[in-house]
Amino acid sequence: KDADSSERVLMDMRWGLVPSWFKQDNPSKLQFNTSNCRSDTMLSKSSYKGALLKGKRCVVLADGFYEWQQQQSGGKQPYFIYFPQTKDAVDKEMEGDEWKGWRLLTMAGIFDCWEPPGGGEMLYTYSIITVDASKDVSFIHHRQVRAGKGMPAILDGDEAIRKWLDFAEVPTQEAVKLIQPTENIVFHPVSTFVNNIRNNTPECVAPIELGAKKEVKATPSNKVMMGWLKSSQEGSPQKKENDLPKWTSQFISSPSPKKTSADVLQQWLGKQGQPAAKKHKA
Repeated sequence: KDADSSERVLMDMRWGLVPSWFKQDNPSKLQFNTSNCRSDTMLSKSSYKGALLKGKRCVVLADGFYEWQQQQSGGKQPYFIYFPQTKDAVDKEMEGDEWKGWRLLTMAGIFDCWEPPGGGEMLYTYSIITVDASKDVSFIHHRQVRAGKGMPAILDGDEAIRKWLDFAEVPTQEAVKLIQPTENIVFHPVSTFVNNIRNNTPECVAPIELGAKKEVKATPSNKVMMGWLKSSQEGSPQKKENDLPKWTSQFISSPSPKKTSADVLQQWLGKQGQPAAKKHKA
């Protein structure tokens, strides 16, 4: 509550927005799914409109996301979709004080704060904004309109991130112009191993060969992925399945313990030496 409008604050939030006006005593009683928020209705649906107009905009971080392509055989082929990666992501993770490792996807989101009617700890929840699939990935799932979903709205670059987060300086009507499909993404097919939510290992994101179809050729980006996975597996002991978290997103292990995930995220959240922003409360 006391953060500057341009300050980047790292928060744990529950996925699936619970509107602040929800009056039930248990947020699980919410009767509709709010994991994703379609961009074309975010300013009309009451679940999101109030929070959005109050400037409750956030950025959701992930290695990437998955889509499943329907096969003629009746099965579904999963694909992993992510930002293009550079060779630096394998060769070196740090250059001075700058992170050079895996570039995380930065997805636009809306959050809200719900307080139990009888009092208690505030619950922070969020929804990921979705847009029409970009041309490059439309062949996987077309537009997904029938499922009521689309691909995440990706904020490409620090300027877009800054404008989306700075609710005091960038009004809602200006910020929503940033919500557009992006072509700056790459993808590759992965094993159906990812279909089991209990599986949380590098195999979930490793590229596979689609046999004679060869729909996806080796690219510089997925070569980086393979190098990253190889170094990760060489530097880390295999975990037993029972030790794996059941709810976390798929994070690729770093071969070096020099920087923790928290260190990296904190570094992303703000650059030292920036001028202090004016105080504006959400």
